[in-house]
Amino acid sequence: MTLTRLAPLGLLLASTASAQSFDLDALVAAAKTEPPITIYDSTGKIVDMAEAFSAKYGLKATGQKVSANSQLEMLIREAQAGNVQGDVALLTDTPAALAQLLPTDILQSWVPPDLEADIPEAYRSPLAISTNANVWVYNTEKYSECPVSNIWQLTEADWRGKVALIDPLTKGSYTDWFNQMATHGNDKIAAAYQTLYGKPLETDQASAAAAWLAALAANAPLMSDGDDRISEAVGAAGQADPFIGLVSSAKFRDNADKGYKLGLCSGLNPWMGWTYTKLGLIATGTDSPNAARLFIHYVLTEEGILPQMLDGKIPTSSKITLPADEPSGISAHLDKLFAYDASTGLDDWETRQDWQDFWQLNHSR
Repeated sequence: MTLTRLAPLGLLLASTASAQSFDLDALVAAAKTEPPITIYDSTGKIVDMAEAFSAKYGLKATGQKVSANSQLEMLIREAQAGNVQGDVALLTDTPAALAQLLPTDILQSWVPPDLEADIPEAYRSPLAISTNANVWVYNTEKYSECPVSNIWQLTEADWRGKVALIDPLTKGSYTDWFNQMATHGNDKIAAAYQTLYGKPLETDQASAAAAWLAALAANAPLMSDGDDRISEAVGAAGQADPFIGLVSSAKFRDNADKGYKLGLCSGLNPWMGWTYTKLGLIATGTDSPNAARLFIHYVLTEEGILPQMLDGKIPTSSKITLPADEPSGISAHLDKLFAYDASTGLDDWETRQDWQDFWQLNHSR
């Protein structure tokens, strides 16, 4: 197998070998001749992952926690300056990657040939290493089960001012979710309405998704710039009237760490939550292309992705299952998540401002 510098080959980097001829030992040997690498990721777990990778293969990698927004800015500036610092980007902003980073060859996607069959086709171009879930949660100390069974109940007077979520004006993944629902989820949202109220949805909005979002925004939800406040509003013990909230599945660790009482609304119609993808991409200008590829290979294995699985991140590899002690229990309900579809990711990017304006127009405080 020939191992060479990455070349700008467009959205999907051509494999350097077939599954039969791919030689992992040769890749490791080539990686050891290259300079150390840095991996950007939005979770602090990347520090431990890079250290474990370094120890396993006898080379040097550094993990650096960088938010998705900051990654975009840094990667673009580094490429423009010809001074790549981040060799690998684990990036949760798929629409931005599709719109800004992949077409301009700032980053490239490479799928290890020996692992390609384990990755569903929808996650190969560009490569997604995991899906991250935001889920509806309730307080198990107050309620024996989730007090709502249908997302339309969150728009009713009983829950006015008692639903908590991230402010969609501060996080692009939320407006991406809005657009994904309008593009791929209208039938299920309309069916959920009919199930709850016994009549078809009638609306002047452009879609069932827009009708639900307008009603939710008008119901005075509590909005936050991060999950910590939401986790507390829902899960803190001793509350007489706790919120229902939408948080990252990773916040279930607060049950052990902070004594919270978060429970998963696993029976919610039509979905208990939604996912967005984390891409694993390589900087085109890296001086360590083989080490970068080796890290991508590593993070697609159970050993490599385990630290993030413990936070409820769901590996895209069909060969890997979430550990039994993952705190949220999400693995038993994966079919109840509204899955991100990257095929319309560019449309998500182009409509972000439209959905922010829509939310702001309908939001009642």
